[in-house]
Amino acid sequence: MLAANTMMAQQTQIITNDRNATNMRKLQIAEYLINHMYVDKVDETKLVEDAIKGMLNQLDPHSTYATPEEVKRFNEPLKGSFDGIGVQFNMAEDTLLVIQTVSKGPSEKVGILPGDRIVMVNDTAIAGVKMPKEDIMKRLRGPRGTKVKIGIVRRGVSGIADFIVTRAQIPVTTVDAYYMITPEIGYLKFGSFGLETIKEVHNALTALSKKGMKKLIIDLQGNGGGFLNAAVDITNEFLAKDEMIVYTHGRAVRNESFKANGEGKYQKIPLVVLVDEYSASAAEILTGAIQDHDRGLVVGRRTFGKGLVQRPIDLPDGSMIRLTVAHYYTPSGRCIQKPYEKGNSEDYHKDIIHRFNKGEFTNIDSIHLVDSLKFTTLKQKRTVYGGGGIMPDYFIPLDTMKYARYHREVAAHSVLYNVVLQYIDKNRKSMNSKYPNFKAFMKKYDETEKILKEIREKAAEQKITCTNDEWTKAKESLALQVKALVARDLFDMSEYFEIMNANNATVQKAIELLSKK
Repeated sequence: MLAANTMMAQQTQIITNDRNATNMRKLQIAEYLINHMYVDKVDETKLVEDAIKGMLNQLDPHSTYATPEEVKRFNEPLKGSFDGIGVQFNMAEDTLLVIQTVSKGPSEKVGILPGDRIVMVNDTAIAGVKMPKEDIMKRLRGPRGTKVKIGIVRRGVSGIADFIVTRAQIPVTTVDAYYMITPEIGYLKFGSFGLETIKEVHNALTALSKKGMKKLIIDLQGNGGGFLNAAVDITNEFLAKDEMIVYTHGRAVRNESFKANGEGKYQKIPLVVLVDEYSASAAEILTGAIQDHDRGLVVGRRTFGKGLVQRPIDLPDGSMIRLTVAHYYTPSGRCIQKPYEKGNSEDYHKDIIHRFNKGEFTNIDSIHLVDSLKFTTLKQKRTVYGGGGIMPDYFIPLDTMKYARYHREVAAHSVLYNVVLQYIDKNRKSMNSKYPNFKAFMKKYDETEKILKEIREKAAEQKITCTNDEWTKAKESLALQVKALVARDLFDMSEYFEIMNANNATVQKAIELLSKK
């Protein structure tokens, strides 16, 4: 009997192998026939790429193919560095305006300053020619050690000054902001989980601890995720030894589980995590683990629900297939991934719009929780729900009235940002003298009325008008954002968020909750 079963298994395997071989042969024949016999000449590379994309499109929304160029572009924000000249810039009326130079970076070393306009790169004009931002980036970036000639126009200096910049490795930071939001509560915000994020988070938490941090807000609003290992390493800082962080389960790959090693420095600190509908993937891993272990509270709105594990598979020409091989599960057993229909990625990516239209962002009663997907937290046995994404412990509705129509329009047409940039450009020297540090800025700042006046004038030139009543509704939120944008350009992103968070309901709820502990 055993021998018969073994023979049957072998025959089944042979049939399966034959079928797989036949399918592969069909693909090869189809590609050969089209490439050699089709009436018109075809691009064989594109033909193969389209075939790969066609197969992946029938699967889940996150299995994808990327060309070599796309691989480089996708990986750059996560890998921790790139080669370039080391400036932060904004486009102001078709001109590249330097906002900041990277400290000790190649541009700073040769004397390029905030407020400088880059108008030429290697004798090619990039100002006033409506060159796409991507093309400008290609000209400025290049292999470290190579040189690039930069033509600069500086306020108060006639003509174009040429600088020879030697490209170098420029760090990509993922921590957006950290500061003490109260004398005891630290605030930390990071926008993705990259290779260097754990190091950046360590540095931020160390700095906050030196300032007296006894409680912590981790802001993951808008954090789209990144590397699994980064999520595990950061979550490890807050959990006790052997507590589960996340586990995976797939059909054809080995299941994996990730647990805390007990070496985290912040295992006892009171904690609140902030999330919204754009918090995804690695952000959901951290959030789910904190919630399931009753380690901290989650405040905001239901997260995106991206819980599919992609395995990157490099192809010989530098392109890549990212193939879904498993699902992520939180410690209580909740699958992070929201439901989807295979082959219908369009509807999947419109899920945020569907949720908004159903009222889920503004009314908690619009969120339908399924009893069959009810789970309990691991210590306090609180009820939490699966079904896709992480539901917060405290729901904060999206304030659709926060930004009036006029505010939205001047922002959408870049009037707001351009006016602030131009104002700082004209007044940078006096403002640096008047506000030598952020403390002086918060005490003496009085630029808003002048900037708001310019915004109304520039907006009117673009036929963006408002009644006195509309202006009254928009003025408060506009004034706050103007102040924050000025602080960002004079100082850094931490100062921007410190100002904006004063009017952020999610952040204010977190402060309220931690103040009670």
